[in-house]
Amino acid sequence: MDGKTPPRFIADAMLGKLARWLRIFGFDVEYSKRSSDEDLLKRTLSEGRILLTRDRDLHRKAFPHSLLLASMELEEQLGEVIEAFGLSSYDPPTRCPICNTILKEVKREDLTSQVPKSSLERYDDFYICPGCGKVYWHGSHWERIVSRARRAGFPNLDPDSTDNEE
Repeated sequence: MDGKTPPRFIADAMLGKLARWLRIFGFDVEYSKRSSDEDLLKRTLSEGRILLTRDRDLHRKAFPHSLLLASMELEEQLGEVIEAFGLSSYDPPTRCPICNTILKEVKREDLTSQVPKSSLERYDDFYICPGCGKVYWHGSHWERIVSRARRAGFPNLDPDSTDNEE
């Protein structure tokens, strides 16, 4: 990692939760339950991604373009990725946790039929995924996301500087 460009990942079928949370933290993570090992290997190399896996054989085939995760626990897996790549910050809400598409900021008045009225009244910043149409905003569970990030090992968090999905 050059210190400027965050790594791009591809996660195998066993790591769906990890892929989702890395996306929540703003990282580019491709994931599909249906990808074969051969497809994962091919995409790892052709797209310049790092393969995240718990499969020793798959890791061996992709090495040095892979990270073999030891833990089965999500926060420990996040910690392994943070440590392996020297990740020091995260940037939500930049990516859709569902489909990995970069989110677009959208005006509150454009969302009257998609967001509960109470949320429209309470929050200021809203984002939409151009890929799947899901809407995200500063929500009440931001503290839980910050807490998970801290437990996973992200240093120097500023809980007021970023947003979360609702």
